[in-house]
Amino acid sequence: MKKIFLAVGLCCMSAVPVSAQKDSNHNFEISKNLEIFNDIYKQLDMFYVDSLSADTVIEWGIDAMLRQVDPFTVYYPEEGMDELKEMTTGKYAGIGAVIRFYKKEDRVMVIEPQEDSPAIEAGVKGGDLILSIDGKDMKGKSTQEVSENLRGDAGTTFELTVKRAGVEHPLSFKITRRNIAMPPVPYYGMVADGIGYIYFERFVDGCSRDVRRAVVDLKEQGAKALVIDMRGNPGGPLSEAVEVTNLFVPRGQKVVYTKGKLASVNSEHYTKKEPLDVDIPVAVLVDGSTASSAEIVSGAWQDWDRAVIVGERTYGKGLVQMIREVPYHGSLKVTTSRYYIPSGRCIQAYDYRHLNPDGSAKTLPDSLTKAFKTAGGREVRDGGGIKPDVVITPDSLPSIVYDIATSDVLLDYVNHYVQTHAAIAPAGEFSLTDADYADFVKMVEGSDFTYKRRTEEMMKLLERTARFEGCYEGAKPEFEALAAKMKGGVSADLEVPKNKEEIKSVLESDIVARYYFRRGVVQQQLKADKDLKTALEILTDTERYASLLKPVKK
Repeated sequence: MKKIFLAVGLCCMSAVPVSAQKDSNHNFEISKNLEIFNDIYKQLDMFYVDSLSADTVIEWGIDAMLRQVDPFTVYYPEEGMDELKEMTTGKYAGIGAVIRFYKKEDRVMVIEPQEDSPAIEAGVKGGDLILSIDGKDMKGKSTQEVSENLRGDAGTTFELTVKRAGVEHPLSFKITRRNIAMPPVPYYGMVADGIGYIYFERFVDGCSRDVRRAVVDLKEQGAKALVIDMRGNPGGPLSEAVEVTNLFVPRGQKVVYTKGKLASVNSEHYTKKEPLDVDIPVAVLVDGSTASSAEIVSGAWQDWDRAVIVGERTYGKGLVQMIREVPYHGSLKVTTSRYYIPSGRCIQAYDYRHLNPDGSAKTLPDSLTKAFKTAGGREVRDGGGIKPDVVITPDSLPSIVYDIATSDVLLDYVNHYVQTHAAIAPAGEFSLTDADYADFVKMVEGSDFTYKRRTEEMMKLLERTARFEGCYEGAKPEFEALAAKMKGGVSADLEVPKNKEEIKSVLESDIVARYYFRRGVVQQQLKADKDLKTALEILTDTERYASLLKPVKK
């Protein structure tokens, strides 16, 4: 027995110097490589044939270093702190307007002023082409450069000069910048008998109050069930995720916990308040851009069997960032831990330490994911965001629709339509007529709009491959017949039913934005929303709703 205790004691004693040696080696490697980096820069600065910018070269080095971790770990120098502040608070100082580059004039155009913004109050309208800012010509400036000139300190005033279609001379406006808060809930309302809808677009400080207010208001309007739309919501403050989850989950329930390398970053978060309603049926809409805190909320509701999740699998961002100060007034947003939701599963989908040959992050195949249980015993799995209870495959977007949506001719048509229509039908009821669409097609035909048909590109690639492999001549008649069937012009493609439907939808949304702002766009896009349609079907079928939240019997 003494020999056994002696052996155990020796093993414990030997572990100490091994651990210390490991730490010593790690610290030595850090010191050595920092010394090498420092010396190389000094020698470049002294002997390189041209002068080097310390800010530029060192920042390149920092960027290269951060590319070895994950895309959410970011260095913000002093001049980039406004971007960090806007990301965390949802606020910036400016005029409150969406802008876009207009190639035809080599200038930036105002697309959509925000409701109740300095831009609207000054008289700026969607379609205004920006000529100058405080006398500085904006021709040839990128969207980013123009945005930087429009923003500034709250309370400062500048002169904006624009060109407006249908107006002979340029217009000038004196605009005073102020803090602009992007609304986390741009729209909510009743979408069916007894069913309320909330478009929850982003997490920012205090957003839970907006969601709570919307829920209370909808219930007062008679809502007996709710649709919470978090499609495209990129997430934000963890504290707000806990507050939003608490709206429908009792006090004292776990929402999320974090685990990292250091014990100091580990934490557990529970609901702290009495909920608004623990019984009202809830359907949550998600997609591949639903991330971070939005995944925590939807995942926590799923784990507590509190809502039916509808749509696409979410993004899978289960990494937690902390803001750390760095010298000279900069900040490092660094990943310190991972999120785990109540069932115990981690929602992280990507492995940034082990990349694919093409440089993309690896994902865990479904066969290697682990099973977990919701509060009621339903099986859920980790390794890839939140998989909806009801999965809906998104429609693919035809290439011509994307090219039209990003073209100048679309802006030209929208501007023309707004000039000739003082008012339109309410958002959600507005539709372009076939005659309106015919006018748009004529405008496209008379413009310089071109696009590359993906089928033609693939046909050319297939033909080149067939020639290379020596089998083209034998299949030449089939190639020519297929090419003839695929042949078509822009006008013909615009009349293809699916293309026409999608393009009309884009035009209608852009036109509605000019009259009813962001809230109007949301209402308009709900007209043909199959995810919403599915959610409404589930909420109006009480048996189906209940069955989706019950464990599957094997």
